[in-house]
Amino acid sequence: MSPVLKRPKEKFTLPAKYLLFILTLLCIGIMFLSFKTPVINSPINTVAGTVLVPFQNGISNIGSWLSEKSSQLAELADVLDENQKLKEEIDRLTIENTKFQQERYELSQLRELLELDEEYSEYQKQGARIIMRDTGNWFSTFVINKGSNDGIKINCNVIAGSGLVGRVTDVGPNYAKVTSIIEDNNNTSGLLLSTGDHLVVTGDLSTISDGMISFSKLVDSSGKAAAGDKIVTSNISEYYLPGLLIGYINEINTDSNNLTKSGTLTTAVDFEHLNNVLVIMELKQVVNK
Repeated sequence: MSPVLKRPKEKFTLPAKYLLFILTLLCIGIMFLSFKTPVINSPINTVAGTVLVPFQNGISNIGSWLSEKSSQLAELADVLDENQKLKEEIDRLTIENTKFQQERYELSQLRELLELDEEYSEYQKQGARIIMRDTGNWFSTFVINKGSNDGIKINCNVIAGSGLVGRVTDVGPNYAKVTSIIEDNNNTSGLLLSTGDHLVVTGDLSTISDGMISFSKLVDSSGKAAAGDKIVTSNISEYYLPGLLIGYINEINTDSNNLTKSGTLTTAVDFEHLNNVLVIMELKQVVNK
């Protein structure tokens, strides 16, 4: 007869979820009894103090930490919102400042034109705005927003800043093209005010970066011409009215023929920064040959 094998006894295990439930009930019960039991040194209070106080302290610390982080997040949100408002304010002020600088620049140019208008009050003039220019850094040729509909004609003299800019060389109904005295090989008959001697002013884009163009054929028989002397348009100029300021002598040299002098002059107009001009409506009187 075969021996009967005994099955090993199965070890009893309590599922974790039930264990957690029992411990939770135990904690609640201990807390309830601790509140109901008046004896300070009772075993229940001792257990409650041993088990629950650290647990409560931990919960309290976690609550304090969460409260602190919540406050920090709220402060961060306020800071971000304030930062966004400051950025928007900076953008608004930047736009306003740019607009103010542009208006101040235009006001300065308009003030110059007003002074120029008063200086040449004998001529009827019309203001115009530059709307286009050729490629390059200098206003050697450009287009204005006034044309034949406004009475503009070819060879109308154009002034700005402190003196002569150039003349109208092409005109349409609502625009006109202006060629400046600084354009390469553009000759203008000039007069040295200090001596009354004539000369020829020639445009030169290679030297205008220094604010200068050249002059030549000055017959200075008295030898009085000097740096700083004014040069204006002469009465024998083919296109320009007399007396319009061209610039000031910068450097003067005696030519190899010992009869004439040449050099450079500083223009009365800043040909790098032009925005508005005055067009003189009166044309130079030309004698038909």
